[in-house]
Amino acid sequence: MGSIKQYTDLYDSARDAIFASTGEPMNAMRDAAREGMDGELLPTKRTEGFEKTSIEDMFAPDYGVNVNRIGIPVDIAATFRCDVPNLSTLQATVINDKFVPSANLAERLPAGVSFMSLARASREMPEVVDRYYGSLAPLADNSVSLNTMLVQDGVFIRVERGVRLEKALQLVNIFSSPTPLAAFRRVLVVVEDDAELRLLVCDHTQDREQKYLGSQIVEIIAGRNARIEMCEIEESSALTSRYSRMFVRQDEGSEVTVNSTTLTCGTTRNDFFVELNGEHCSCNLSGMAIGSGQMHIDNDTAVLHHSAHCHSNQLFKYVLDEQSSGAFEGSITVTPNAPYTEAYQSNRNILASEHARMHCKPQLIINNDEVKCSHGATTGQLDEDAMFYMRSRGIPEAEARRMLMQAFMVDVIDSVKIPGLRERLLHLVDRRFSGELGNCETCRK
Repeated sequence: MGSIKQYTDLYDSARDAIFASTGEPMNAMRDAAREGMDGELLPTKRTEGFEKTSIEDMFAPDYGVNVNRIGIPVDIAATFRCDVPNLSTLQATVINDKFVPSANLAERLPAGVSFMSLARASREMPEVVDRYYGSLAPLADNSVSLNTMLVQDGVFIRVERGVRLEKALQLVNIFSSPTPLAAFRRVLVVVEDDAELRLLVCDHTQDREQKYLGSQIVEIIAGRNARIEMCEIEESSALTSRYSRMFVRQDEGSEVTVNSTTLTCGTTRNDFFVELNGEHCSCNLSGMAIGSGQMHIDNDTAVLHHSAHCHSNQLFKYVLDEQSSGAFEGSITVTPNAPYTEAYQSNRNILASEHARMHCKPQLIINNDEVKCSHGATTGQLDEDAMFYMRSRGIPEAEARRMLMQAFMVDVIDSVKIPGLRERLLHLVDRRFSGELGNCETCRK
């Protein structure tokens, strides 16, 4: 309860300052969110003695919140650590929770594309934001209510009907503060009928000696026959906690691909909720996590098939070393109105240390006979026969381990279609398994 009270007290005392930062569509939901902020954020889950991420514990420390929008100097170029240089993207940055466009971004965007501050969009195009903002993320969920109550900026992306972006958009989230800081971020993505978007999101921490908390709500609306690919790469610090919740709604014939990569972090939880609301939709969720030290990485998915002739696929892989831990809970739900569904889920994990831990819980809820569905989870160690074979050919043990772990991740990396990013991810994963942190000084717009 204490973790919630500190935020409700802040809202009550700083309500005017919070309202002044955004337009009516965002402000209209705040008081309703505040009224629902009773009870725990999310209780700790325990399954067979394994403790999953406690959201209550993540939010309990006394982080600061920059409600008065005090400027924090940041050398953006010096903080880029995404290690994906030379990609041809249209780029913007979120510093803590403030949207900062790259030079001449608005002029470089094609007609029919908006890539801008959500706070600004809520003031300048309130009718559009009002239609979609909060339409997927339920206030009945206290973590959504907390974010809705305190968020002061975020990202608004809109691709209008029939527009197909040639270049990917790139969003770089940077934490930087002289004191512990909580940032409440919101991302609203609207891709209208027959439109197409590719989006790369990179999360980084500038000062790795400071404590940070990121609360992020992402809402993605895919219109009829829309195509969306979103890739997330997290390379933050051991003192950074991230709680990201993504809500996706797909209309008829749409295709959504989401790839989530966690390279370094402190405590990370990513939740994905996808609703396939029209026939002939396709959804692909994939992710990979590399854990070491005391890192904890938690991915939870829920894919709901509401219509016929739809396809979904989930593939999540973890390699956990030292004392790191991971969790994956995934579900597929097929309703009576969704015959001829094809839905698959796979979670595969390697424990590279006797101290690493993994919790997995795949689930199928099938209410229709005309379906093809499967799920499975495996957890094991590196292949000893393969290790012996490589060592007998003169490959040092450390290099052999690195090669096997990298090969284990290849099919997740292959799901990425953004030009140039697949090759950079291979490089990133190789460096991560080699014990090197990323270095993105050459990452430029």
